Amino acid sequence: MSRRNGILKTARYFLVAIVLISFLLPGRCSYNVAVAIAGTPSTEVPQGAGDELIAMLQQAQMRMVKIYGAGGVRGLESYQSGFFISDQGHVLTSWSTVLDVDKIRVVTYEGKKWDGELIGSDPVTELAVIKIEGDGFPFFRMEAQPFEVGDRIFGLSNLFGIATGDELNSVQRGVIMGKSTLASRRGRIRTPYQGPIYIIDAMTNNPGATGGVIVGLHGGLAGVLGKELRDDSSGIWLNYALPMEVVAESAKAILEGKVTKKPAELVAAKRPHRVTDIGLTLIPNVIAKTPAYIDQVVPDSLGARFGVKANDLILAVNGQRVDSRRTFEELLSTIDRADPFSLLIQRGNEIITIEVRP
Repeated sequence: MSRRNGILKTARYFLVAIVLISFLLPGRCSYNVAVAIAGTPSTEVPQGAGDELIAMLQQAQMRMVKIYGAGGVRGLESYQSGFFISDQGHVLTSWSTVLDVDKIRVVTYEGKKWDGELIGSDPVTELAVIKIEGDGFPFFRMEAQPFEVGDRIFGLSNLFGIATGDELNSVQRGVIMGKSTLASRRGRIRTPYQGPIYIIDAMTNNPGATGGVIVGLHGGLAGVLGKELRDDSSGIWLNYALPMEVVAESAKAILEGKVTKKPAELVAAKRPHRVTDIGLTLIPNVIAKTPAYIDQVVPDSLGARFGVKANDLILAVNGQRVDSRRTFEELLSTIDRADPFSLLIQRGNEIITIEVRP
């Protein structure tokens, strides 16, 4: 047993040395190092240079979780990353098909498994909040902090699903290379989110990394890693994160119930809107969660008069996320046919809000 402990201790010091060397070498963008800090966050920190850095990363690891759900086929991974935003078990992550299950599996840093429930998601930022039962969890404070181009950051995520059980998330060293908006970037990048981003020089946005975080040298939360995005015209992958001013506002709206509600909590109207009454034809309902894609729009119908077009994808109704054709029909059934409602629609790479007024 003593020999095994000696080997583990040596390996831990070796990985710590790699982090410190990669951080102290001159040059901001020469290369990137991805490591998983050895041991658990509760273990003692090695003495000497770099104590503060290693302690910061260990504290960040304690706030991270690994998330498992639907998927498991090529291009639809069944795992992703997340992190605590309250001590009451609220976990922020990205909305994806992984969350399309009744019970989401959440694994905390010490390897304990929890059943999570999706309590809301934001169709514009594609962020979501999961709740697990319990309290006293270490968490990141949702505070917008100033980060500038050239600032060093560390990315933490379960990229490629490498970590399982009590294994810690991968850590990547990088630099904020620029600030931009997805809407202003050239080429074709398919995502509903069109707001500000940080562009990172490390290859952070990998399968399973979405929902991970980037933190500054002192542990401040800089942003949330987005989904894998590839420019259709150039084939270039984008490594980016949503800044905290966007993330904090979206998370607050979800927690306050301003973005989504479950269809089961809504009350059906006596004279509800129907898809056919609006003049819309959706694509056939062939799978459990067929997207609410519009196949045809009847000329001079209510939908046509207010600008709905064929091939539009309905993302939300009155701010409530639409994850399938069935959800869209259920949400319409809660609105009286005499009442107006808003549709959030994705048309190509553009996000459009349409007010439908009978």
